[in-house]
Amino acid sequence: MNPPISADQTLTVGELAQVLSWTLDETFPSGVWVSGEIDSITRARSGHVYFDLVERSEHAKPGAPPVASVSVVLFRDDKERVNTVIKQHGDAIRMVDRVSVRIQGMPDFYAPRGQLQLRMISIDPAHTLGALAAEREAMLKALAAEGILSRNTGVALAPVPLRVGLVTSAGSAAHADMLKVFATSGFAFKVFEIDTRVQGPDAPAEVAAAIGAAAGAGVDVVVLARGGGSRTDLVAFDHELVARAIAMCERPVFTGIGHEIDRSVADETAHTACSTPTAAARAVVQRVEGWLEQLHTTGRRIEVCGRRALAAAESRTGSTADDVAQQARAAARRADRSLDAAARRLARTGRAATALTGRRVAAVAHRLSVAGPAAERRASSRLDRASARLSVAGRHEIRHAQRQLDAIATRVRALDPALILGRGWSMTRRDDGALVRSVQDVSPGDGIVTHLSDGTLGSTIRARQRPSEDPSP
Repeated sequence: MNPPISADQTLTVGELAQVLSWTLDETFPSGVWVSGEIDSITRARSGHVYFDLVERSEHAKPGAPPVASVSVVLFRDDKERVNTVIKQHGDAIRMVDRVSVRIQGMPDFYAPRGQLQLRMISIDPAHTLGALAAEREAMLKALAAEGILSRNTGVALAPVPLRVGLVTSAGSAAHADMLKVFATSGFAFKVFEIDTRVQGPDAPAEVAAAIGAAAGAGVDVVVLARGGGSRTDLVAFDHELVARAIAMCERPVFTGIGHEIDRSVADETAHTACSTPTAAARAVVQRVEGWLEQLHTTGRRIEVCGRRALAAAESRTGSTADDVAQQARAAARRADRSLDAAARRLARTGRAATALTGRRVAAVAHRLSVAGPAAERRASSRLDRASARLSVAGRHEIRHAQRQLDAIATRVRALDPALILGRGWSMTRRDDGALVRSVQDVSPGDGIVTHLSDGTLGSTIRARQRPSEDPSP
């Protein structure tokens, strides 16, 4: 128990400092837990760590002074104990500026500077992680309420994204790994590198600006990446500035932030979130590989379809040739039958005319023998005229029969498909072999085969149009 101090007792500065120290020890024998935000942290060569634990107003503007502040010192011996506690939580946090922490410390009055300070002896990582999770959840809800949380997901990704905007810290391991992936892919990637801070108080603004600059360079895709680190090291990617820059970017954004277990607000707003920076680069390469594979597959399908179409066309051509030959033989047979019929008609006509003439001659001879010489003369005259008429009628019948034969032969020749094709006409069939007689027999996209005098042509219908539908000149 410290001796009481009388009202008229005068203390030296040292004595006052001692009294203050005794008072703090008695008031906080086991120390005190204090929450606040780390500011101005410094790591000395001695191994000690110094920072201010501050409290900021909820609505304070950037750069505004805190409403309260206390100096904190973490001595080297105590730091080992604090680091052990952090490791027990998977090294999820790191003491850096602007990180919210809950620490245990012993209040102390540092006499040489006349300064009240807190000697840190422990930390509560769960408080920091909880605060980060709460801020992250609030940010996601706000973006979702505005309708922009998934906006970048809907931005179209080029089928062959060879122009890549790479936003990361130049010279980092993540930067080198991604460049290696692009270089060894075998594709002609053009990488626009934008060096930016990915950690620290200024990182959110720089990352947001870099995303906008990459999109403005006309790239096909923006890759935002940062290597592994503690949860607090990645806090810049939970910042509102970065989230909005990704959401409003006019190019798809691929993220590769931290390790496989890390998930940031940037990942939630990105077009495609990958587990690591290397995975993000590989995702872009796989997009190009997928397009090439699809192209090769389509080429193979076209080749197979072409071979099938060629075989079908050859089969249809052979079938068409057989049809033409059969039609020609049928036409020849019809022509032969027509010629035979015409010949029979001509023969019947000749016999009938001969019989009629004989009957007429017999009748005239009979009348001549009865009528006498005069009648003989008249009969002779009539006989001459009858003979002349018979001759004329015979020649007429023969010419008529000849014209009929010529007409039949002409029709027979006209029916010969080879002659029709030879005059520049053509015959068109569908792929199924059906003859095309009207524009209604085919539709756009149908295959057709056109037969000419010297071969066939395969075509595809682009459009069909009746004469009344011809466009005006």
